[in-house]
Amino acid sequence: MKTIRLGDEAPNFTANSTEGEINFHEWLGEGWGVLFSHPADYTPVCTTELGTVAKYKDAFAQRNVKVVALSVDGIDSHHGWIKDINETQNTSVNFPIIADEDKKVATLYDMIHPNADNNLTVRSVFVIGNDKKVKLTLTYPASTGRNFDELLRVIDSLQLTAYQKVATPANWNNGDDCVIVPSVSNEQIPELFPKGHTEIKPYLRMTPQPNK
Repeated sequence: MKTIRLGDEAPNFTANSTEGEINFHEWLGEGWGVLFSHPADYTPVCTTELGTVAKYKDAFAQRNVKVVALSVDGIDSHHGWIKDINETQNTSVNFPIIADEDKKVATLYDMIHPNADNNLTVRSVFVIGNDKKVKLTLTYPASTGRNFDELLRVIDSLQLTAYQKVATPANWNNGDDCVIVPSVSNEQIPELFPKGHTEIKPYLRMTPQPNK
């Protein structure tokens, strides 16, 4: 089984979902994607998570990001669970949930961790860029709900740093100052960063976020 590492191409697959059959790469198109798994339907923490993702649909769409969930339960179970999610989380699930009953996708993405459970998927997150490359991987324990504000923050950073010669410092939020990457010489800074910069150390140079 291959471990998915940063920079790998996200494995393609075709699978059934609550919104019909999905060919993953075709479904992503030219945009970004988030694939996240949950151990099983009708689980309490994941019920709150899928409700939250539904409420964040516009925030993901603004970033040209599609979201798809996955578990090893079947389509009928998914549809029944969606009713519970909509009722308890006061929302309407507006993204597909993959039915991975044969664990094909879970195996492809190394979502089965025997030390946690031999049969159920762990709670993984994969952020995939518009080049189909994996940009972020996260795995959460069953007891801790995922922070989707943090996921949006990371996507903001990934999309910024993909096109600008900056990195984002600790606790950065969209709009905060950025780090100029070491490959940029001081002579290049005025042209690349006309808003100016502050040199704290020769290797630590800060500049206002370039695309704001």
